[in-house]
Formats: sequence, C-alpha cells, structure tokens
Amino acid sequence: MRILLVEDTQDVGEAICRRFQAVGHTVDWQVNGRVAAEILAFTDYDLVILDVMLPGLDGFEILKGLRRARVTTPVLMLTARSEVDDRVGALDLGADDYLVKPFDFRELEARARVLLRRRSGDATNFVTCGDIVLDRTSRSVKVGKREVQLKRREMTLLEIFASRPGRVFSKQELLDQLYGFDEAVSANAIELYVGRLRKKLEGAKARIVTLHGIGYQLVSDDA
Repeated sequence: MRILLVEDTQDVGEAICRRFQAVGHTVDWQVNGRVAAEILAFTDYDLVILDVMLPGLDGFEILKGLRRARVTTPVLMLTARSEVDDRVGALDLGADDYLVKPFDFRELEARARVLLRRRSGDATNFVTCGDIVLDRTSRSVKVGKREVQLKRREMTLLEIFASRPGRVFSKQELLDQLYGFDEAVSANAIELYVGRLRKKLEGAKARIVTLHGIGYQLVSDDA
C-alpha cells in the first residue's frame, strides 16, 4: 500500500515512516502542506496521514481541497489540539478518522489498518509465509491447521516478519516497531520475543533466522 504522510515534526515523521515501511508499505513523507497538496493533485494514494498544523497550508485546507475535488482517499488526521470542535470540524470536512497527539503508535497502526482494509477489501487481510497464516482482522495465527496463541507483541513481531519474508530486520528496527518512545526497554527484549515466537511456531514451514550482528529474518522452507 502507498501512504502519504504529511507531518512537520521530525521525530514523529521518522517513527511513522519506519513503522509502516517495516510491514511493507511505501511511505512518501512531506513536511510542507502546500507541497503535499500539489502532490495529491496528481498522485493516488491508499491512505493519507495528515497533520493539522503545517507550514505552507494547514491540514484542514488540504482536506477541503481533496474532498472538493471528489478524491475519496481515506484521510487520518493528526493534531495536538484536543478540542471537540476541532475533531467534529475535521470529520465534517471529510476526514475518515482523527487522532490526538501524543498518541500510542500501536493505535495509529490499528486505525490505519482499518482504513486500508476499507480501501482494499479483504485482499490484504491475510499475511502468509510457508504454512503460517496471519489474519490481520481477527488477529489470529495458524500454522497449517493448528491455531497458535500469540500475545500482542509476539503478534506484531510475526506480522513484521511475515509481511516481508526474507527481509532482514535489525534489532533496532524491531525495537522501534514494538515499543513507543517513552517505554522502558530491556537490552535483551528482542531476543526474548524472538525466542518465544520460535517456540510457538515450531513445526512450521517457515523459520526465524538469526544473522549474528545484523538482525533477523523469516524464511519460508518452500523458498
């Protein structure tokens, strides 16, 4: 899926890009509202993540322009303003969802998944690698016919790996996906979750490979 992110806060923009790219999405990032509006005039996206307070042109004006031009691309608004009038105003202008800063990145990802599913139907609900099948809608996993019970971070880790089989993820990339900025993280957190996930996926026709000093990858035995 192709996403346009319009966000002028550097650390927030970088974090959002990393998280969505890690699960296989293409993210174009713009910091200037006017430039973003010009791009949207001739480029199609599956989702727009749009900050309200922007240099050049604010998010409300960009949204107005999109809906005036009858562009139906889902728009998820981000703002530091929590007033009810702002939220209602954005929804009335045609925003599909609205998230107030500061937010948990997991909530952003969940809301984006809903909007992307609406856009694409059921085609992207399932992620597979070997005989592992992850259902993004029900948040369930099967290995062959066996259902596997995963905890939330184990599920997120598997989704990252299975969305891009064979792609090597560094430990830092995985930490960025699993934890927010303000969460305390132990030095061996990734090893712990990878170890748990390996045990639960034993017997699958895909395996998590450790590349020492580099990172981890999910490899299908059928590849």
